[in-house]
Amino acid sequence: MLSILEKRPWPVREIRLFASRRSAGKTVRFRGRNVHVAVLKPGSFVGVDVALFDAPGDVSRRFVSQAVREGAFVVDHSSIYRMEKGIPLVVPEVNGHLVTPRTKLAAGPNCVAIPLAVALAPLARAAGLAHVTVATYQAISGAGVAAARALYAEARGVLAGRPPRSTVFSHPIAFNCVAHETFEKEGYTDEEWKIVGEIRKILGLSQLPVSVAAVRIPVLRGHSMAVFVETKKPLSTGTARKLLARAPSVVLADDPKRRHYPTPLMAAGKDAVYVGRVRRDIGVKNGIVLWLSCDNLRKGAALNAVQIAEAALFRIRAKM
Repeated sequence: MLSILEKRPWPVREIRLFASRRSAGKTVRFRGRNVHVAVLKPGSFVGVDVALFDAPGDVSRRFVSQAVREGAFVVDHSSIYRMEKGIPLVVPEVNGHLVTPRTKLAAGPNCVAIPLAVALAPLARAAGLAHVTVATYQAISGAGVAAARALYAEARGVLAGRPPRSTVFSHPIAFNCVAHETFEKEGYTDEEWKIVGEIRKILGLSQLPVSVAAVRIPVLRGHSMAVFVETKKPLSTGTARKLLARAPSVVLADDPKRRHYPTPLMAAGKDAVYVGRVRRDIGVKNGIVLWLSCDNLRKGAALNAVQIAEAALFRIRAKM
């Protein structure tokens, strides 16, 4: 988030960094100067225009309301407020208009829902959506630093000739695929239910049928998805490609003859949602199939939060 802020033309007069007690006192470089990390306390947000939260849900539950009371516009990237009525769940390219000068709190969506919404929105506007089916191939970094380190450790063990051994998940992640393992109603995982609910809210389609299978794969960075879209009106693949090529934050990478299509490595470190393999779904009337990849740490998380804050600042300044 800080590296993204450094490279964007933000009018940062002062930046304050907060973390848990074990990080208090550390120093972080920002735009050529040292910034000390502090622990949150009453008054921490007084004089703050924008507060960006990317912390566990219990931290957001404790401190977001404080930040709002003390006058900050808050972007929270935990799951706490995403589905709460009256709080916008924002992907700026899709529903940024929901952020107004009166908005005090906006939620950042799940790392799958963000790129999925970016790709679906132009198709939804042009032809309507009847049904969406998604299979995700999610990078290990989405599960945190410990999971990323586990991938390296497990892979070294396998390459050294040792039997696969799980260190973070119920099953090994090296050279394997595992489900998001919090299983809930009807056998779907919490991740799958999050994607269903959030994509409906972002697109403003509360009754949209959405089917999801979410899988974690041994890739360090970059989520990918196979997306099967059934539209209400006929939509040719040529028109779908044109719509996607013009869509904000989308890069069309779709040249099968040259083996040019999105991959996690293509997306890693980039800000765009890469979409390719646009083709007709031969099993469904009015069906379009997409393959997409996106950096889950940038557009899938930090960049989207920064863009929400930028939308808020733009509207606040316009009002002034």
